[in-house]
Amino acid sequence: MKTLHLFNPEHDIALAAGLSNFTAPYAGRKLRTNLAYLPALWAAEGDVVLVDDVEQAVSGYRRLFPEAVGHPCFVTKEQLSHLEIARVDPWGWDSAIRAQLLRYGVRAVASEDDVAMVRRLSHRRTSAQLLPSLRLDGTVGEAVECRMLQQVEECQQRWGQIVVKAPWSSSGRGVRFFVQQGWINNIIKHQGSVMAEPLYEKVMDFGMEFVRDDDGRVRYLGLSLFHAKNGAYIGNLLAAEEEKCKIMARYLPLELLDTVRQRIIDNALLDDYRGPFGIDMMVVSAEGGYRLHPCVEINLRRTMGHVALALSAADVDGERVMRIMYDGNSYQLSIEPFHAE
Repeated sequence: MKTLHLFNPEHDIALAAGLSNFTAPYAGRKLRTNLAYLPALWAAEGDVVLVDDVEQAVSGYRRLFPEAVGHPCFVTKEQLSHLEIARVDPWGWDSAIRAQLLRYGVRAVASEDDVAMVRRLSHRRTSAQLLPSLRLDGTVGEAVECRMLQQVEECQQRWGQIVVKAPWSSSGRGVRFFVQQGWINNIIKHQGSVMAEPLYEKVMDFGMEFVRDDDGRVRYLGLSLFHAKNGAYIGNLLAAEEEKCKIMARYLPLELLDTVRQRIIDNALLDDYRGPFGIDMMVVSAEGGYRLHPCVEINLRRTMGHVALALSAADVDGERVMRIMYDGNSYQLSIEPFHAE
């Protein structure tokens, strides 16, 4: 009896669509094919990783670990009917990946109710609901769910500079840094609301990565120090946890991060969820110093921060930067030397 792992990076877009019959955009399908080997980083011995092309997956894995003897067990969809799959561990659960796996003959999928729960909790209102419990001295952060354009305009009058976000979106596509009336009305029509937040002067992005085990226990996995532009992911630092803490200590008291981390672990808002999750945060410039925004976004799935933690634990020498590169034809995970700015 095996666990089946798979990389479905189109997950956020699939959540927004909310459909069982969903076709991801070309870029999402290409990313999934090219980096399908990524779950091999956390798959246990005896597990299998679903890929489109076994040879391509082996090649990608060996680029990361050229000295490795052998490689994880990669399988294609045609082989799934011959395997006893006891559990499925995707990048993230949504209706589309559940339906796809059922078509492949895999029965050990999440229930429709569990998938609906993931979609409900992935709505950005969940971040707004978590924020008050994380607001301490030295923090900032507000978010308002708006079901009418007038409410967004009222938020803009209140805060001045504003960020407007679609409830479900991917890689910055659902974010606007001004009141774009047509876009806002369209999102409200199709998703029911938008989230409005003050625009802060960002100093750096980072996150905390967790997993909630089947018994309900939440484990903290580590910090994710990443770079994003206009909401789109660019790269992650690969380094020991101690080194990442030293970087964070330049901006924030580590005791504040410890308290926020424990409050996330203790909070009951995500009690029904099982699996990996990450909470994106920011260091912002405010009142002549630095402040913590403790919950920019909740990702109820694996994140590139989880990938970075897996690579950091795999004896990557020194501090490196992990990037997802596109050469016009294919995506590759690139690991480069880290040069501090």
